[in-house]
Amino acid sequence: MKILFLTGSRSDWGYIKPIIEITKKLKINHKLCVTNMLLLDSFGYGINDIKREGFVVHEEIYMSLDGFNEYTTVKSMGIFLISFTDIIKSYKPDWVILAGDRYETMAAAMACAYTNTPIAHIQAGEVSGNIDGQARHAIGKFAHLHLASNEDAKRRLVRLGEEKFRIKVVGAPQLDDIEKLKKKKLNFSLIRSNYNIPPKKKYFLVVFHSVTEDIKNVKKNFICLFNSLNKNKLKKLWILPNNDPGSSIIKNMLISKRNEDNLIYENFPRHHYLEILSNAFCIIGNSSSGIIESSSYKIPSINLGRRQKNRLKPKNVIDIPIFSENKILKAISKIKTKKFQKQISMINNPYGDGKSSAKIIKILKSIKNEKNLMMKEMTY
Repeated sequence: MKILFLTGSRSDWGYIKPIIEITKKLKINHKLCVTNMLLLDSFGYGINDIKREGFVVHEEIYMSLDGFNEYTTVKSMGIFLISFTDIIKSYKPDWVILAGDRYETMAAAMACAYTNTPIAHIQAGEVSGNIDGQARHAIGKFAHLHLASNEDAKRRLVRLGEEKFRIKVVGAPQLDDIEKLKKKKLNFSLIRSNYNIPPKKKYFLVVFHSVTEDIKNVKKNFICLFNSLNKNKLKKLWILPNNDPGSSIIKNMLISKRNEDNLIYENFPRHHYLEILSNAFCIIGNSSSGIIESSSYKIPSINLGRRQKNRLKPKNVIDIPIFSENKILKAISKIKTKKFQKQISMINNPYGDGKSSAKIIKILKSIKNEKNLMMKEMTY
């Protein structure tokens, strides 16, 4: 079996990293293709973190045109599509593992579908509130195997007309890292020293991305969030956004407002990020990490706007669909109450049990690329 993995962002690297670890352990033939923001120095050059963790990068696709608007995004997809097709032709994988809903993932799904290359799609069937949610379902239509994180996603895939034999509920593989790190018990004091961050529970972790279809309101929404947080004495650890359309607006405004209470980071290695998340007072913004990963640590999450609008949300998430300083401040006050702290102390993560990667590899090994796998039928 030959497996081709693709990653272009911090988030989907978290999806596939634990699967590659098992692939390496079992000595399964595989290649890792790195692209998009992980190759951009201005976004932290995440490929260095991947290599430092001992992973071999077999292919690199430089695709991202500067400007980070709607038009450069589409042109970047075209550049990627040409290069990724050549990699498929050369390697001829038995499976291409795609994760999530990014635009480079969408382009990869198109390349695989039209070259008759089997696609296994991690976290298929979930929903969000922007173009990414549409891309996820479009990828689902191209995918041959749906690796869903929970029953909610499975039911949605069935309603979308996907054949039931293609749908496997395995959980979210990025939670596997969390379970491993809990056992290792990293030295948080050392991480604090490396990054000059505050003590445990003395900072907000802020991960705020632009919403592609709502660029006109990015500035206003950022100011609302920034002003709300600065009415609180805790430090704010900002991780710069992905290279989505509108990201430069957030980045430029944040840098211009930088001060000793607002600490800015381009990127963290995956295991350091999780440790920083686990020790935060809360995570706030509109990242999927605040929905999927935060509940494994039983820390509060404040979710803003429509980017994660329709996701299944654990009870540690306080949802604020429309930006409002007053609502953000009320949410921060709610987090501090004994009632809320007791509530989140008893939650389970609805996205899995931290054992997804082994399930995924077992499924891939058991499936033969027979005619019914590649010849998709819609059930509606």
